[in-house]
Amino acid sequence: MKFCLAYLFMLMAGLGWSQNNFLPTHHFFKDQLFSNQLQAPYNGGGFFPVTEREYALIPAIIDSSSQYSPIKQTLFNKHLIELKSEDYFLTISPTFAFSMGQDVHDTSRQNLFQNTRGFIVEGDLLENISFSTSFYENQARFTNYESEYFSALGELYPTTDSSYQSQNAVIPGSGRTKPFKQNGFDCAYAIGNLVYTPFKQITISTGNNQHFIGDGHRSLLLSDNSYSAPYLRLNWKINSLFQFSYLRARHLNLIRRPATGSVESYYESKGYSVNYLTYAPTENLNISLFEGTVWNRGNAVTSLRVHPLFYNPIPFVSHLILKTQNELTSVFGINAGFQIAPKHRVYGQLALNGINIETLGFQLGYRGYNFFGLQDFMVQTEYNYVPNELYQSDNRRLNYTHYNMPLGHIRGDGFQELVVRSNYEIKRIYAAINLSYYMFKNHDQLDLLPVKLTSMNNTTQTYNYTVASLEMGYRMNRKLNFCIFGALTYRESTQENSRATAFLNLGMRTGLINTNKDF
Repeated sequence: MKFCLAYLFMLMAGLGWSQNNFLPTHHFFKDQLFSNQLQAPYNGGGFFPVTEREYALIPAIIDSSSQYSPIKQTLFNKHLIELKSEDYFLTISPTFAFSMGQDVHDTSRQNLFQNTRGFIVEGDLLENISFSTSFYENQARFTNYESEYFSALGELYPTTDSSYQSQNAVIPGSGRTKPFKQNGFDCAYAIGNLVYTPFKQITISTGNNQHFIGDGHRSLLLSDNSYSAPYLRLNWKINSLFQFSYLRARHLNLIRRPATGSVESYYESKGYSVNYLTYAPTENLNISLFEGTVWNRGNAVTSLRVHPLFYNPIPFVSHLILKTQNELTSVFGINAGFQIAPKHRVYGQLALNGINIETLGFQLGYRGYNFFGLQDFMVQTEYNYVPNELYQSDNRRLNYTHYNMPLGHIRGDGFQELVVRSNYEIKRIYAAINLSYYMFKNHDQLDLLPVKLTSMNNTTQTYNYTVASLEMGYRMNRKLNFCIFGALTYRESTQENSRATAFLNLGMRTGLINTNKDF
């Protein structure tokens, strides 16, 4: 009801129309944003997604020539349907991901596939209102390592002996699943947002979406690996030096309540808040203070109202007042980016569980573009160190997670990672290489679940593994990131009883949100 009233209020303001929607969160668009194809380098503090009004990226990256026929113009440069008048601009396009392949190391030789169908609708109303909504229906069969990871984080159902058992699976970015045929997964999800800019300095958005903080491939503070969540966000450009972001959301532990009057038992809910202050002393440097907090809203039996300090915008105050009252778990951090040259950028993060210095994690990274004079050639290197207990709480219900998945790095706690990425595109033909090398010690991927389950992993074991991928294809439409592609993913681990993966697949997709396989 409150969101409806807010929506009606927004419709009462403004004249004309302008593009105020968020840019897609896929790596392709983020890489393009940092390639400095705009007039000035991106220096906005790294809280994604960002709006098209503020960063006019799409006009900068699409082919603006007029040599196409109307059919080719739609296929290569536009949405399927585009309607425009003085008071609105509306676009509608299908979204999809169709692929087929096999893991050549899997002796069962089962076919692996993805079948995703959906749509995206975006619109601009009047002068300062934009909206976006999209829906995806998915059936897929994944590699063994992906299926094992998704299933390990599944829904938790109470048993007769007051313990819990895991059922079904959870897929990063796609939510909970149900079985599909043999070893397959079925899920559907919808995301969307409403964006309102009452003044040039203030942007207000609400909806059901994912967020990401940082200039890197990973984020130790807030990533889009988890599922989307209902949220309210405010961005305020205080002046030329400072800007502040305020995010409040409703998150879930996938624990079914033991009793219900509905068809399905509800999940346990918890609050989530972000206070994010950015200082940009020059157009090439920004430093941001981050506070991300998970708030207690009850357990499997009782529901509680969130504490009033949940709405407090001043960083660190809530944690200092409530840290001993089992009301919250906070991750503090710093995010920084520095443009050392027009096509070269260094960045980093610090992350800390509360004020416990033993949980300090960090990220160091570099992005470079146009090497050897080649346009659209990027190289990125990144190192991530995540200690044990960075995202854990004494109250497991308050672990730094949503939908049983980490809100920070996709692998949770207790590892080191080296990332190397590179991509190059010429005349719509592209190639992308991704390498992730992990080093684990005392790691258990079930440590962040809201209840304790017996792990199949030996948590005292030291091991490492490598995930490498090569993708080549033809990018038909940059506005939708519509690609026809072929890809090879190789994964090998030194962990006892592990199996190597060599997954070869072919397909086509519209890439607007991330579906990472490098874990």
